[in-house]
Amino acid sequence: METKPAIQFHDITAAAYRIRKGVKETPLEKSLKLSAMLGMEIYFKKDLLLPTGSFKERGVRNALELLPPEQKKKGVIAASAGNHALALAYHGQLMGIPVEVVTPETAPLMKVSQCKKCGAVVTKHGTNLEEAKQFATVRANEQQLQYINGYDYPPILAGQGTAALEIIEQLEKLGKTADAVVIPVGGGGLLAGMAVAFKHLQPQVEVIAAESEECPGFSESLKVGRPSLVSPKPSLADGLAVPLVGTNSFATAKDKVDKCLAISESDIAIAILRLVEMEKIVVEGAGATGLAACLSGQLDHLKGKIVVVMLSGGNIDTTALGRCLERGLAADGRLVKFGVLLSDRPGGIAGLTQLLYEQNVSVKDIVHERTWLKTSIFFVEVDCVVETTDEEHALKLKNALITRYGASSVHWGAWKIGEN
Repeated sequence: METKPAIQFHDITAAAYRIRKGVKETPLEKSLKLSAMLGMEIYFKKDLLLPTGSFKERGVRNALELLPPEQKKKGVIAASAGNHALALAYHGQLMGIPVEVVTPETAPLMKVSQCKKCGAVVTKHGTNLEEAKQFATVRANEQQLQYINGYDYPPILAGQGTAALEIIEQLEKLGKTADAVVIPVGGGGLLAGMAVAFKHLQPQVEVIAAESEECPGFSESLKVGRPSLVSPKPSLADGLAVPLVGTNSFATAKDKVDKCLAISESDIAIAILRLVEMEKIVVEGAGATGLAACLSGQLDHLKGKIVVVMLSGGNIDTTALGRCLERGLAADGRLVKFGVLLSDRPGGIAGLTQLLYEQNVSVKDIVHERTWLKTSIFFVEVDCVVETTDEEHALKLKNALITRYGASSVHWGAWKIGEN
């Protein structure tokens, strides 16, 4: 039997009234730099500026407000990779409701730490969200806790849809209407809620879902017409790594989504980098996936159009942020790795560093290896990581290296020891 949509438009308007005192309206701001770069009129909906750093507060507040008084005393439990758990812990503390959260072993450390600071009981279980969910469901039955699914509980979907109401009203104040909205999708709760609101009020708006290539749960589900289990791979967009799209979310969103795009890791990394450099904001991988879709070249039909991009979350570990930025620089052609075979005679490395100086590149790392080679004993391998200004500058460096040392002695990219 086919599952019917879990929420209607009136559920979203009721949620907006219900959460008005607990969740503040977030800014909708035009990006002048990225609009010029992409040829679109880009507006960012900055839900990452909510107190816990993500859109999850909308649905959580609505769900907690709807609990019966007796259940508010007993408490709630949820399985989450981080943001839902954090929002639940934060608003549970504000409302005096006991909260227990179950996270996968791979959950970001910063999110887990913040949950504990909000007074939540945190349990780590399983390698992915589905395993954590199964454990949390058992706990809910044992402890008489209300299980609140972060992406499939109808009050959650209704709460997430309030973001769309804000966007429509904020654009109306500017005398504008969106042509498209790009929404990250993992479990599907945000997508479902926003799609219902947009298609009810402005059905001409193109609703675009953006998912990680490493966890294409929503697109796979669309192919077979029902939630389809996938095996997530490690991704910069860890918040979207949901093995099984929510049943209610899928039933609600499937007929209201115009396009679903799979986004590469490199595009997500570049999106994080662009947001840091151009917008001066730190966005987690899942939150940057909407912009990554615009950068990927898959939305060129929106050139000259008004496009709203959800920046859904900003909770990223500092160490992960550093890796993301370096990955973005590499994908952008501004951080380059290469290897060169040189004569093992005095002046060999000096000649290489002189060439790098002449090409005006900055050396970030250099490694000299002479043992693990299959070439003549009179040659050494030198691996370098250098910073360039852009892809054109990197290509100029590559050509200079080939001209000096020959194509067979230059390996552009990751060098495999013993390859030559």
